[in-house]
Amino acid sequence: MAVIAGNWKMHHGPEEVRGFFEKLDIFDVPASSELIIFPPAVSITTAVQAPDRDPRVMIGVQNVHWEALGAFTGETSSLMAAEAGATFALIGHSERRHVFGETDEETARKAAAIVAAGLTPVLCVGETLDERRAGAVDAVILRQLDAALDHLSKGSGRFLLAYEPVWAIGTGETATPADASAAHATLRGRLEEVLGVSKAARVPILYGGSVKPENAAELLAAPDVDGVLVGGASLKPESFAAIAAASG
Repeated sequence: MAVIAGNWKMHHGPEEVRGFFEKLDIFDVPASSELIIFPPAVSITTAVQAPDRDPRVMIGVQNVHWEALGAFTGETSSLMAAEAGATFALIGHSERRHVFGETDEETARKAAAIVAAGLTPVLCVGETLDERRAGAVDAVILRQLDAALDHLSKGSGRFLLAYEPVWAIGTGETATPADASAAHATLRGRLEEVLGVSKAARVPILYGGSVKPENAAELLAAPDVDGVLVGGASLKPESFAAIAAASG
């Protein structure tokens, strides 16, 4: 089973969301593939209730605050996202870390809140170009994973990881399948150390970073790549469907 997720970032208000699902055709997508869309928070309910949304396409929230409620202007809690109909939640995306200054500790607190609210967390990890050049890929992604892993692994709840090298997000640059597999193997190894081989094998690890219909099949065929987290190419129903179809 492959997981194909689309992160719309700050695109697609409610009206555009309805139009997206009117045009999204997933007839050619393997029945075993899992599809997730992360719209902006203001569009979650519209996406959930869109009459043309195939029930195979699940909806997630792009970011949450770690508190359940309070004086946090502009923030969304995990409980609010769940009430709006989201079932997944992204945390630790590179833009949250590097644009908004989110720390590993804050990401961990968000992970705890997401699990408590009954949402499925998708933890993003990834290195900058300078960190890659310094040979610090493993150190960086393991630090980011370790910060939240205790919260993610509590109970029997499910979670996903997404390896997103910062230098490949929105740049047109894409990690090679070998790059992705190497990072995923590092993450899988840590999961096996902490969770055991059997439980670790059930954690999907997605690759994200300039994924397009043209490179999706090659990336999805790489060892230990269980799916993709798509940015810009997920905004158009035709390209998202083409990427999802490549999971067959």
